[in-house]
Amino acid sequence: MTTIGATLVRVAPGEVDIDLPFREDLTQQHGFLHGGIVTAIADSACGYAALSLLPPEAAVLTVEYKVNLLAPARGARLLARGRVLRPGRTLTVCRADVAALDDGAERLVATMLATIMAVRDRPDVAAGL
Repeated sequence: MTTIGATLVRVAPGEVDIDLPFREDLTQQHGFLHGGIVTAIADSACGYAALSLLPPEAAVLTVEYKVNLLAPARGARLLARGRVLRPGRTLTVCRADVAALDDGAERLVATMLATIMAVRDRPDVAAGL
């Protein structure tokens, strides 16, 4: 997230918002934020939302996701809102909606449904190794 300039702007149990300012170097050939960038912030919002409901020693990995890119991602910034739909001991189902924000207007540009796996008793995964 640091590489693309995204930041966590809200964290609550089962809910995480990630903000990404528009940057030309993250666009595709038509000047819209690349779908991979949009997907990255949605996936991270889902993962952190799931992680917010787990014990501190746990980690998470994305098992699966499906994303619909609904409109070109262009605006002053993007906001990914990750929400837990169904928590579980091992698998948690989350949704993320990504909105383009510009001059006070908000437009939905993508939506994701993701399955996030809790990782416990794996210090190598929790440490990012």
